[in-house]
Parts: sequence; structure tokens; C-alpha cells
Amino acid sequence: MTTVTASSAVRAPDGRPFHEDPAVLGFYRDLVEPFGSTVDEQSLRDGRNVFHKDLVDRLVGSEGVDGSADLVIVTHALPDVHPFTAVASHLNMLLGGGAQSFSISEQGLAAPFTALRIIAAYQRGGRSERAALAVLEQTTLPTPHPLVDSGGLVDSGALLVFERGEGLRVGGVESFDDEEATAARLAELTPDGDDGTLIVLGPWVPGQRPEVEARSRRVAPGSYCTSVWLDLAEHWQEWQRDHRRVVLCDTDPLSGRGHLALLTTTDPAAA
Repeated sequence: MTTVTASSAVRAPDGRPFHEDPAVLGFYRDLVEPFGSTVDEQSLRDGRNVFHKDLVDRLVGSEGVDGSADLVIVTHALPDVHPFTAVASHLNMLLGGGAQSFSISEQGLAAPFTALRIIAAYQRGGRSERAALAVLEQTTLPTPHPLVDSGGLVDSGALLVFERGEGLRVGGVESFDDEEATAARLAELTPDGDDGTLIVLGPWVPGQRPEVEARSRRVAPGSYCTSVWLDLAEHWQEWQRDHRRVVLCDTDPLSGRGHLALLTTTDPAAA
């Protein structure tokens, strides 16, 4: 059973002054100018300049997250402000240096859901005993982005450790093509008389049916892909104690696709 065993979270950490690196600026220009865009140096100068590496260092430095891992996955929806850092390898080093490590990106907020599928498959097949999932978000970008420009996002990160055992365990990960299909599935997961299910809705999920909202906890705005994962990192122990099942759900505002993760508890004291 793939089970949450440790976590840490960070929100709005201190940034750093902008460092004008010609190599980085040249990389940005080579990346975007062929597609008709331009690099906005002022946005870089005004930004908080929190690197993904900065987030990882704070997450591993938090109380409760230590020891080694044999699988490390770093996920993000927005790119790193510093493009030349192998952050998954860096996290691997911080966790003992003996893990298989890689990153998942270019999937929007689906990336951590994909990672959870992979971790569950690895542990189901006996290929991992202790896996670390990092979900990272930094908000300093060299070009305009609709969610950063108008979404009120803050730099944030969550680190979750999964082991095989009893507790709040992964029961499945599902994806849906549109908001209607997502809403229908959420309604299926909250049948009449079910008081043991907690629905954790990300800030991008539209309003739901009354029976779903009644059993829901909404994550506050301020994040894109880290939303429900920050909430899980901060509350999984109480959820494990108080609920029979927890459903993490968010809808990507750029694609309309919905994603959810089912977590079930083996705690006999749960509802």
C-alpha cells in the first residue's frame, strides 16, 4: 500500500535579488524569440527570484522530512527561473543520493497526479520502498503568463514521502476531459449517507452540487499546481484520523481537464 508517512510545506519564502546572467538571458531569448515573444527583463528584476532549488532546500530542511529515498520525483507546472539546475538530482542528493530521480513538467497541474500514479506503480511492483514527491511553484517568469500575471500566485512547495504500509494510502488517480465529467465523478464519490468522505477542492474547481460542497474543503487561491498538495502536506495526519476517504481534486484553468486522487485510510477510528 502506497501510504503518506511524512511531509513538509513552504509558502512565500524569501526571494533573492535579480542577478543579471548573460547566459540565462541568452537562453531565454533563444527559447522564446523564434515564437514571436520577447524577454521581459523588468519582470525578472521585479520578481522574487525563488529558484526551485531554494524551495527544495527549505522543504528538506523542515522538521519531519529526513532519511533516504529510493525514488525521487520533482513536479512543476511553471518553469524554474534558473534553467540550468537539475533539481531532481539535487533533491536526490539531499535524501541520500541513492534514488532513481527525475522531473515531470509540461503537464500543467496534472504533473503531481501523474507522479502519484508512477509512485504507486513502483511500490505496487516492489521497486520502491520510500518515495519522495516534490511539487514546486515559483512565480518569476521572463515572459507573460495569464496565471502569474492575474492569478495572485505565490511561490510555494510541498514535499510528500510515501512508503508501503498502513495509513492514508493511495487508492487511485483519475483524469477527466472537462469540468462536467469531473463534477459528475465528484458527485459519485459523495453518495447520500456517506459522512466519511472529505473532498479537497483546489482553487480552480468550479462550484459543485450542494451535496459535494457540503463535504468539501476548498483550498484558498494563490497557487496553480501546488494547491491540494500543500493542503495534503499540512493536514494528512488529521485527515487520516478523522475521515475514511479523502479526495484531492483540481481543474486545470488552461485546459479544463480535471484530476483527482483517491486516498483511503486504514485507521479504525476513522468515520
